[in-house]
Amino acid sequence: MAAADRSLTAVAAAYDAKVVGQQRLRETLLTALLTGGHVLLESVPGLAKTTAATTLAAAVDGTFRRIQCTPDLLPSDIVGTQIYDAAQSAFVTQLGPVHANVVLLDEINRSSAKTQSAMLEAMQERQTTIGGTEYPLPEPFLVLATQNPIEQEGTYQLPEAQMDRFMLKDVLDYPTPVEEAEMLRRIDAGVYAPGRADAPVVELHDVQALQETARRVYLDRAIGEYIVGLVYVTRNADRYIDPQLARYIEFGASPRASIAFSQAARAVALLDRRDHVLPEDVKSLAHRVLRHRLILGFEAVAQGVPVETVIDAVVGAVRTP
Repeated sequence: MAAADRSLTAVAAAYDAKVVGQQRLRETLLTALLTGGHVLLESVPGLAKTTAATTLAAAVDGTFRRIQCTPDLLPSDIVGTQIYDAAQSAFVTQLGPVHANVVLLDEINRSSAKTQSAMLEAMQERQTTIGGTEYPLPEPFLVLATQNPIEQEGTYQLPEAQMDRFMLKDVLDYPTPVEEAEMLRRIDAGVYAPGRADAPVVELHDVQALQETARRVYLDRAIGEYIVGLVYVTRNADRYIDPQLARYIEFGASPRASIAFSQAARAVALLDRRDHVLPEDVKSLAHRVLRHRLILGFEAVAQGVPVETVIDAVVGAVRTP
């Protein structure tokens, strides 16, 4: 745990040196990094998503690629393709930008369904297939996809199967006035000057060691049953929560939610420098694990019922161990 503590402290300090505020985002990104999961972010533009991703990649000495999703983006633009080399009189493989440690898919819902599906193999299988040959992705591998909730023209809604591939979904808020003033001060000080490179504070093998440590964090059987209970209630809400809220739910969470809860709770415990999971770790993740897995019907959308309200009712219906 001592080595893990040093690595986590160094990465957190590197993040705070560049990103003002956004502490929950830091926890979300580190949780995904420690578990090998992926993150879906929803926010308006300008809330430091790209800065956070590049800072994290630089801190762990990893490679970073940003993919701006557009309707004409092709799957080969992401995974790679084969190009004919006249000098060799043969086709050579050119790997796409997804072959990096940290990949930012900016405005993923602006890419077509065909292009979105190209990410499924990469996210789940951690490999791409080009010309019948499989190419493994580097480790660690983290996909950070963003969605802009303001402009919906020219977008393609992510299918539920792909949403389920993301371990966590976070919704970012505007900075406070104090944080925004600090951001301006750092701009004037040249913190974000182009060409300024940040030295890594840990190496990739340290991240892999952190992942192994996170897997060894103790999760009591009672907490495991608590996690299963939360997910079970989402599928049988009419028996446990207010019927008015229960009827808004069309589909409950899949077993991937239970897996995400258990893995992410271990990572949150490690980030809090503990070797065991507390029920509060699970509760703190409820919105991020369930908000994209709990499918609400048209009536909820029409009446403006936020999914977080339903999730809070689910958490309140299950006894805390």
